[in-house]
Amino acid sequence: MFSFGQTYKANTSVVFRSSFLKNLGVVVTAGALLLQPLSPAFAKTSRIKDIVAIEGVRENQLVGYGLIVGLNGTGDGLNNSPFTKQSLIAMLERLNVNIRGENVNTGNVAAVMVTASLPPFANQGSKIDVNVSALGDASSLQGGTLLVTPLIAADGEVYAVAQGGVNIAGFSVEGDAASITQNIPTAGRIPNGGIVEREIDFQLEDLQQIRLALRNPDFTTARRIAQAINGFTNSTLAKAENSASVVLRRPSNYDGTIVDLITDIEQLPIQPDQPAKVIISERSGIVVMGADVRVSSVAIAQGNLTLKINETPQVSQANPFADQGETVIVPRTDVSANVGEDVKLTVLQSGVTLQELVTGLNQLGVKPRDVITILQAIKAAGALQAEIEVM
Repeated sequence: MFSFGQTYKANTSVVFRSSFLKNLGVVVTAGALLLQPLSPAFAKTSRIKDIVAIEGVRENQLVGYGLIVGLNGTGDGLNNSPFTKQSLIAMLERLNVNIRGENVNTGNVAAVMVTASLPPFANQGSKIDVNVSALGDASSLQGGTLLVTPLIAADGEVYAVAQGGVNIAGFSVEGDAASITQNIPTAGRIPNGGIVEREIDFQLEDLQQIRLALRNPDFTTARRIAQAINGFTNSTLAKAENSASVVLRRPSNYDGTIVDLITDIEQLPIQPDQPAKVIISERSGIVVMGADVRVSSVAIAQGNLTLKINETPQVSQANPFADQGETVIVPRTDVSANVGEDVKLTVLQSGVTLQELVTGLNQLGVKPRDVITILQAIKAAGALQAEIEVM
């Protein structure tokens, strides 16, 4: 743990409020306290700011419905997308153009859903990126321009307005008998296409305490964070509330805000802990195993029964100039079976590490999908000291 009676060196300095340190009886040289890992054990540490999220410091999702114009005949078919036609008529009426009841037939307009993320503490007038996705049967949004679209949050209030030219990373070309499509031409992005119109009222600096939410909840990691903060400040400012959060309290003799306190402690190194877990996906054949996975003594044999069937039908017909005869197809089937004659039985000793387990399975020539079955069998035998999570 960290104590103010020790000296640390680091590439990144952590400056604590001098008046607060004096109140705690701490002497600070040159106004800064520098941190540096003192042992190889710290080589795998992470900063607090990288493993936790601050309560209230979060993004907010925005969504809107709009029209993209200027498409080169790749927009929605108005007969197939009535919402596009209705939106087009309503938009033109707001611009004092009345076409209601007229036959409208254009392929240069597409209805889209517009989405964006409002960053925390975004100021009014700042710009954000927006994404657009076709809602109707438009084949491409290339070259289109999004018209003014209000973006609302879950509370129904408008927080931003989007407009601008659409950038897409794909294209679609087709002819009478063939077509080529690369990536997704019906979805695009407008960099800096949204302007923030309303700020979220959240005064972080006025809070007397906050919660640090762990991105990967773990009791040991939460306790280590609290101990590191308390050791660094030589005071009981932090307490592990549960496996997912640590409560950080602003002391009464601290002359800064809670923002200053966060800045002072977010560079502290922590060695995160994690449970032994194996993540498998049978659909894609992906296997991910944590470093703490251990296997008790167990013997493994792997083999597959492979059946190979070849159909080579032959044609049989009568001899030339025969009085009578008939041409028939004679089936020819070749069946072979591989029962795994080269299957090996491998013994894994107790306490086998992840690297030893992977090496042993590779020596058996086991493929990823077979590894999934083997791991499930080892777990069923009670020899896998880890949790298996199936995606």
